Parts: sequence; structure tokens; C-alpha cells
Amino acid sequence: METSRRTVIAAAAAGLTAATIGTAHASGGKKPVRELFGKLADGTKVHRWSLENGGTRLKVLSYGGIVQSLEIPDRHGRYENVSLGFDNIEDYVAKTPYFGALIGRYGNRIAKGQFTLDGTSHQLSVNDGVNSLHGGAKGFDKRVWDVEGFASGSDVGLVLHYTSIDGEMGYPGTLRAKVTYTLTRHGDWRIDYEATTDKATVVNLTSHVYWNLAGEGSGSIYDHELQIAASRYTPVDSGLIPTGELAEVAGTPFDFRRSKTVGRDIRVAHQQLLYGKGIDHNWVLDKGITTRPEHVATLRDPSSGRSLRIASNEPGLQFYSGNFLDGTLVGTGGHIYRQGDALCLETQHFPDSPNHPSFPSTVLRPGQTYRTSTVHSFGA
Repeated sequence: METSRRTVIAAAAAGLTAATIGTAHASGGKKPVRELFGKLADGTKVHRWSLENGGTRLKVLSYGGIVQSLEIPDRHGRYENVSLGFDNIEDYVAKTPYFGALIGRYGNRIAKGQFTLDGTSHQLSVNDGVNSLHGGAKGFDKRVWDVEGFASGSDVGLVLHYTSIDGEMGYPGTLRAKVTYTLTRHGDWRIDYEATTDKATVVNLTSHVYWNLAGEGSGSIYDHELQIAASRYTPVDSGLIPTGELAEVAGTPFDFRRSKTVGRDIRVAHQQLLYGKGIDHNWVLDKGITTRPEHVATLRDPSSGRSLRIASNEPGLQFYSGNFLDGTLVGTGGHIYRQGDALCLETQHFPDSPNHPSFPSTVLRPGQTYRTSTVHSFGA
């Protein structure tokens, strides 16, 4: 089998010769290593897990399942952390805009924190003006997960568990969530989400990594090139709640069917961009819901040569252009984060789906298992 260019670069960066690349892959990765990262105010320990495989280096916290850093090589084999985050637990607790976090029970917004299911109305925790965002004031991003590391064949990874009790943040049912992070022999980062419930509920899990392929703290992502496999998106009102329309992207700043720079149309005088202070919208993926992950988006940084290709079986993709980074946060590398210094590409069901019967359903019932997967493939 031909050795990929990225594999050669990663191997060279690790000091391997071409002759030893196959051996390094065949032997599989090493089991992840755990260390103490810090403690919460109540004394709960937060651990950091480090894992490496196929040229990708990943560090994950038990708090919020947070990706604290993700390092990949550029076209010259030089490694950089390409995700935004903090170097201490205190900032994650007090300041974070969901840097690198696992999001639940419901990723994105629910209007006024309210929905009706099987004739019963539910009031959720409200934490985004009058709306509920990313599971409420204390969503899955602010919980300590049980984490186990594994090395299986040529893969390494982590299995994260969290049980959300009935009524937590207003959601019905006890939800048992299991999320698996896997680094493959090719350096792909795969996320597999699972959940079960004992009462009918709604669930929409996702990951909120802030990407800058030039490197964390390196500046704006407006020169990054992005392609999204979607002909429609969901317009929003002034509170960033979907109106229910599935609008065509053609002729708008939201047309990323062909690759273009993130910043090309971001200053266009379009009402949707004014509402979001940039881009903060859900794309309706052309492929719809699929049984296996299929291509949804590709992101490239011309300066470093790094690329990110995303595949998922989800029907939607939330693209957020880092509009609310305001210069008040200092990240892992000691850099101040400003507007547009990173972007998020969150695979998901649509925002506010419980209040839009025409949107793909997010209802989970007893006896069913919620399953969805997203794969991040890196290149240089």
C-alpha cells in the first residue's frame, strides 16, 4: 500500500524513516496517559488525557470532555495546536465560550427554553437571553465525565460516560450518554455518540472545537478556505432562533458549495450576518441523515497547508465564525483571542428542532439508542 504524503511528514517529524513507517502503524498506538490537570472549587479532581496516533496529538479533559489541544503537522512536518483553549481549569470554569467541549443535552438553541413533548410542556434552563443554549447554564460541557483510555489494534482513544438525571436543566428522563474519542492509525479523530433514556426526551450532542489550522493564537481565520456540501441553510431571527425556513444559499454570503475564503463575504450588508455579528448559522446538508458518516465540509489553511475534512451522518452543520471573541480571553499559548481568530464546525440536528415539526426529529424514547458519528481527517 502506498504511504500517504501526510504519513511521511508525520513520521519525519517523529524521527522515523520511510522504512519504519509501516512498522510504527502496524504496532498500534500507545494507551492514553492520564495526569492531574486541576481541581474544581469543591475539590473534584479534573484529569487530562494525552493520546497520539498517526501523526495526531490530542489532549482531553475529564471536565466537559474538553479537547484542550489538538496538534497536527503542517506541510513541513512542523506541529501546532490548531484548537483554542486554556492552560488551567479555572478559566474553563469561569470564562470559556465552550472551547473544545462536549455539548448536551441539546447542542445549539431552543427558543425561550421551552418545548412540548407528548402533550407535556417543559421549561429548560435559560442562559442565552431568553433562550436555552447548549443544554443550559450547566450543560454537559460543565460536568465531570468518567473517562477510560484504550488501545485497540491500531486505534487509541477514550470512552467517556455521563449520566444526566431526570429533570437536570429541565430535561425529562435520565439520559445515559457515552462518547468515544478515537485516534486512528491514519491520524483521524472520530467521535461516536450514544445515549439512552428512561423517558421520552430530546437530545442533540455535538463537539464545540474552535479551529485555527494556522495554529492557536496565530490570528484571523478569514483567509481559511471552506467548502460546505449544502444548498440550503436555516435563517434565524434576531435571537438566532431558526424561523423555520430552509433557504437557498445561492446568491447569498452563505454559499460555500464551492470552496471560498471565510472572510470573502463576511462583511456583506446582509440581515442574517447582522443578526449573527458574522456567521452563526446551521447548514442543511444535501446528504441528509445517513447511516454512515459522509463528507460534509472541508477546511484549508493556505499558509500552513493544513486541511480538515469532516464526515458525519448528521443532517446539519453549524458554522460559527468566532464572532463573540472580544479580546478578553487569553489562551494556551499566551495569546489574546479576538473576533475571527477561530471557527467552529458543529455537526448536529437543527437548532430549535423540538419547536419545528418539519425539522428532523431529535426525540429519543425508551428502548431506542441515540447514535451519531463524526470523523475529522487531517492533511498537509
